[in-house]
Amino acid sequence: MSPTAPASPRLAIGFACGILSAVIWGVQSVISRQSVADGLSAGDVTILRFLAASLVLLPFALKRLKPFPVGKLGWKRALILTAIVGPSYSLILVGGAHFAPALHSSVISPGLIPVATALLAVLVLGERISPLRVIGLSIIVAGVVVFSFEAMANTPTREGAWIGDLLFVLIAVLWSIFGLLARRWGADAVEVTMATCLLSVPLLPLLALVQPVNLLQVPLSAIALQALYQGVIVGAVALFLYTQAVAILGAGRAALFLPLVPVVTALSGAAFLGERASALEIAGMALAILGMVVALKAPSHA
Repeated sequence: MSPTAPASPRLAIGFACGILSAVIWGVQSVISRQSVADGLSAGDVTILRFLAASLVLLPFALKRLKPFPVGKLGWKRALILTAIVGPSYSLILVGGAHFAPALHSSVISPGLIPVATALLAVLVLGERISPLRVIGLSIIVAGVVVFSFEAMANTPTREGAWIGDLLFVLIAVLWSIFGLLARRWGADAVEVTMATCLLSVPLLPLLALVQPVNLLQVPLSAIALQALYQGVIVGAVALFLYTQAVAILGAGRAALFLPLVPVVTALSGAAFLGERASALEIAGMALAILGMVVALKAPSHA
């Protein structure tokens, strides 16, 4: 399919899936901040995420996944993808937040995912990217730097913050690998979502051993909010949407929507938490979006 056929309904669906997944992940940080205020630990949120997603998906998985619970992916590929986007992802994210400010994660990871995806495609798969795509990626990086400049400069020095930032870079690499593998294996978005959620459940007791669990000490409304958003909307819906975007657009083009995440975080933070973006942050958002548009218009390969 020609990447320059914007009128294609399938292409429009891919764009919509990419944008919606970015919106969901952008709002996620606001919901996550609420979980802290409600007294939930990172272990609690991870357990709720995969339990809720699996409960919703199980009836459909029983009918669709043959063999259960991995489907056409097979055990090896399903386990590899689960290792990338399962509970370990949550632990790395939580570990990064322990060392570095949470805002770093909403800027570093989404901004670097399209860059990491392009680099991996060139270095590992031997693909060539067009000069226009390189320009677009460069603009995205510039936007991320501008957007994060004040946050990085004004954040009090925290011992070991560089460790957290490196973990956020690792998150970007993991998502890039996930996107490239899902595309290369021709993975069905629905089956990937089901298999990775279901295969994560047996790992949750191990997670409970290394993370504090406060589920019995918090209001039921707080549990319901996290189960619905982190589990159903993030754990199932967003993963499906992103995998669908990868299937339609390719890993490189799907990843270009992720710079929208800090933009959505800033807008939702203003709406729900009363936080206001500075002029520099707004300029950074504009640059990131411009870079995304430029890169999306570029051919997939040189």
